[in-house]
Amino acid sequence: MKNIGFIGIGKLGLDCAEVFAEQHTVRGYDIYPRTSDSVKVCDINELVNQSEWIFIAVPTPHQEGYDGSVPSSHMKPKDFGHDAVIDAIKNINRYARSPKKVVLISTVLPGTTRRKFFPLLDSQHQFLYNPYLIAMGSVKWDMINPEMVMIGTEDGNPNALASELIDLYKTIMANNPRYEIGTWDECEAIKIFYNTFISAKVGLVNMIQDFALRIGHINVDVVTDALARSTMRIMGPKYMTAGMGDAGACHPRDNIALRWLAEEYDIGYDLFDTVMHAREIQAKNLARFLLDQSATHNNLPVVIHGKAYKPDVPYCIGSYSTLVGFYLEQAGHKVVYVDPLADDPANVVDSVDYPAVFLWAHNRKITYEYTGDQLDTQPYCVITPGSIIVDPWRKLTSTAEYEVVHYGNTRPK
Repeated sequence: MKNIGFIGIGKLGLDCAEVFAEQHTVRGYDIYPRTSDSVKVCDINELVNQSEWIFIAVPTPHQEGYDGSVPSSHMKPKDFGHDAVIDAIKNINRYARSPKKVVLISTVLPGTTRRKFFPLLDSQHQFLYNPYLIAMGSVKWDMINPEMVMIGTEDGNPNALASELIDLYKTIMANNPRYEIGTWDECEAIKIFYNTFISAKVGLVNMIQDFALRIGHINVDVVTDALARSTMRIMGPKYMTAGMGDAGACHPRDNIALRWLAEEYDIGYDLFDTVMHAREIQAKNLARFLLDQSATHNNLPVVIHGKAYKPDVPYCIGSYSTLVGFYLEQAGHKVVYVDPLADDPANVVDSVDYPAVFLWAHNRKITYEYTGDQLDTQPYCVITPGSIIVDPWRKLTSTAEYEVVHYGNTRPK
């Protein structure tokens, strides 16, 4: 039995507190009157001082008009409101007469905890960020049957407090979930992008519905059911490694063509333009990163390791490598490629006998791992000592001869 306190026992917090109360002593506090048969509702002073664990479950609302119930896409973007979380932290500092284990479960954007919340908490207290995957109408079931439990620590490494929290959850879980431990920022990102992945899926299937109505002879369920059963690539882990952008002879051209179809049938929006625009800006961002690496290391030339759209094939049609190269050249930087199979010989060299910033565009293990193929991409040329390898797949390691920079990993080393 643990003594647990919930600051915030409203729409979601009360159900969560009552789940814990089935196995532990739980107190709850809210700025509004609340009642419960299993949670002792009390003042903030009692809650803080009689609880070993304090869960902050207060709302982080948007401003009025930003909840999606009315059109808002034309309005200026706004962050969540943080006042309730800040007040909860200040109350813990004010009333605590001994160290507390503080767990924030409210949803916030990546970077918020490190920037706004943790600096406010007195140093005597321990802190974790632990957002829940729960939904109205099924909160109690969701809480004890989660797909995963996210636990954020300051440095992203498991620590004693995270282990204690896992042990605490084991006392209430009905399933055996996986526990994902990362930095506060990573867990903030996991939660928010989990939700937006769902939004993207709903938007895509509803878009198919719109096309079915405009074009005719299409039952949207036939299409979406077929896609839902496609568990290798669409509904599985495939394509869930960030790296080089979507490429090849099919995917980019399909999105480009669907832009025309959306206009032809007057769907009223162009999701494909957004997808392709994002792809282009992502390539431009990568090109800028390569230029920054070049400037930082005595203006080394940039070499793209792999020109074809993926390893083991010669075709450069739809290549993300050449898209990155386009932005490098647009910035006035000469680009060369090294690729033994590329069917487009322009700017392709066989060897690089000078230090350079290499973009490691190809990683055949990631590309073909779903087939059972575990072989890594072998260097297409000798990597001259003093070179920098920018690895967007984050799989290579530095050696005495060259430094590897993991694009997409900003954790301090």
